[in-house]
Amino acid sequence: MTIFPLPAFNDNYIWIIQDKDSSGIWAVDPGNADVVLNFCHEYQKTLTGILITHHHKDHTGGVAELKQHSNCPVYGPEHLTELVTHPVDDGDRILVFSKVFTVIATPGHTLDHLCYFSEQETPILLSGDTLFKGGCGRIMEGTHEQMLAAMIKISGLPNDTLIYGTHEYTLANYRFALSLEPNNKDLIESNITCQKLRTEEKPTLPTKLSIEKKTNPFLRSHIEALKIQAAQQLNEIPAENPIAAFSQVRRAKDSFS
Repeated sequence: MTIFPLPAFNDNYIWIIQDKDSSGIWAVDPGNADVVLNFCHEYQKTLTGILITHHHKDHTGGVAELKQHSNCPVYGPEHLTELVTHPVDDGDRILVFSKVFTVIATPGHTLDHLCYFSEQETPILLSGDTLFKGGCGRIMEGTHEQMLAAMIKISGLPNDTLIYGTHEYTLANYRFALSLEPNNKDLIESNITCQKLRTEEKPTLPTKLSIEKKTNPFLRSHIEALKIQAAQQLNEIPAENPIAAFSQVRRAKDSFS
């Protein structure tokens, strides 16, 4: 099984899951139907399934048209009744080709956000807008406490988990991360690598959980020096409890320019 991105809009990735023994593909968060249909036409592939992480239009906008073309099953949050044929929630399991994906509920960015985790030779997390390389989703419907809980869930996955976020936000995320940890050698090295990738018009994703634990401020809001820098950017006193500390990091990112 292989996973690769189809770029959409300005910075979205529609992840395509493909199996070498099948002419079918699965699409993750197809916000644009034409992107997927053009790929299927060019490579003579059939869309056999869709996974949705949350309800935002840039992740669901192409689903209705794709269903008309392929009549394929659509897995996602249960309230999306017009789009989802197979509603799923935390702990449910989905068979994609020969691999089982477990649903992980991660409210925060939205209240309905789901991630999909497959524990195989190399573990895979389809993280939607919950976790990006160097960042996390803006909290639009949930709470800081919920998003921190999502970060803790993801941190508990195997360190070699490959994480497939759905936006190319890495360089902007790293500018903020470096403002908090300017001497973080892992962050500096990853930033150089990703700058080169973007110069070559290559995606910086997927990332690996072990890298995120060393570089992503939203998985590092417990680090004392990082907490102090985030509080200083907000002209606040550094928070003592984990939720408040995470909130300071998130709010510092929201106001960062």
